[in-house]
Formats: sequence, structure tokens, C-alpha cells
Amino acid sequence: MNSFVAPAVLAALVAVPAQAEQISLNALSEYLNGMSTVQADFTQISDDGSVQTGTLYIKRPGKMRFEYNPPEKALVLTSNNSVAIFDGRSNQPPEVYPLKRTPLSIILAKDVNLGQANMVVGHDFDGTATIVTAQDPENPEIGNIQLKFTAEPVELRQWVINDSAGGQTTVILGDTKADVPLRNRIFDIDRERRGAN
Repeated sequence: MNSFVAPAVLAALVAVPAQAEQISLNALSEYLNGMSTVQADFTQISDDGSVQTGTLYIKRPGKMRFEYNPPEKALVLTSNNSVAIFDGRSNQPPEVYPLKRTPLSIILAKDVNLGQANMVVGHDFDGTATIVTAQDPENPEIGNIQLKFTAEPVELRQWVINDSAGGQTTVILGDTKADVPLRNRIFDIDRERRGAN
């Protein structure tokens, strides 16, 4: 009986890697370029170990909104090539940075090409997910973004931003809905600055 069991076990072990394989950079670029709108629950782990949750909205190209759940009173908007960080506990205007100076610009670009020279500095597979570490080839000093994708179907599950100061921020996506209707006004930095609802 053992002579039948052993080949069956070996066959099962050999078959396992074939079920989950590393996704090619071309396939990941195609997935990101095909992403129009996304709404997802997220968990953010900041460099200091603090954890925040909320809802993320993406409208490619160029638009992203992080709404943080209470007790946080923060909001992060990306649009018009800028990133604005609103602190609801402060009376100060938002901090605004050029999108190009953050690794998020890689996934929000109009045309994502992970095969571009010097963009991808890591392309790995951990047995479950494909992990791509990418940087802006023209501005590698701003840091990089590590993207984690699962397959069948391809889906972005997590990213880690490693910034120029050595800080690290992890965003883990939960329940995700694609192709949801999202109005441009929810990404409007000037509108939010004026206190519009």
C-alpha cells in the first residue's frame, strides 16, 4: 500500500507550486493600467508601530483618497499631481507635496510600465504572493514602494512605502471593490481646503 501512497504524496507536493506562481511584470503592469476605480478597507501600520484603519478610494490616473476611521481625524488626498495631508486636530492648512516626490506616483501614473529600465529593483515570490519593489528611475532618492499581489485573479493586496528618511508605512487592503463610481470632487484638494462637504 505504501508504494501507492508515496507517489500520490509526491505528486501532490509537486503540484502545489504550479497552483501559485510568480506573476510577470507585464501582467502586473497590465493589471494596474486596467484599474480604473477602487474602493477598499485598509489597515495602515506606521513607522512608529501605530495602527490606523479607514477607507481608501483610487481613481486612476492620479487620484487617491485615504479616509481614516475615528478617533483619527486625518485625511490624505492625491490629485492634480499633489498629495495633501489634512490633520483635523489642527487649524493649520494641509501639508502639500508633489506627487512625483512620493513612490505612490508609480501606481497612480497614467501608463504603468514596471518593465521600464531601473524601475523594478526587486521581483520576488513568497509562495503565496508576488512582491515587486519599484522606484522612480528618475528620482530613486525619494524611496521605493513594495507591492504585494495575489493571483487568479491578479489583485493588489498590500504595499509598503520606504521613504527617503528611512521611514516605512505599510498599507494592507481588506474588502476591495473595483469599478465603483467615484466623483472627482472627493479627491479635490482645494474643495477640501475650503471645508466643503
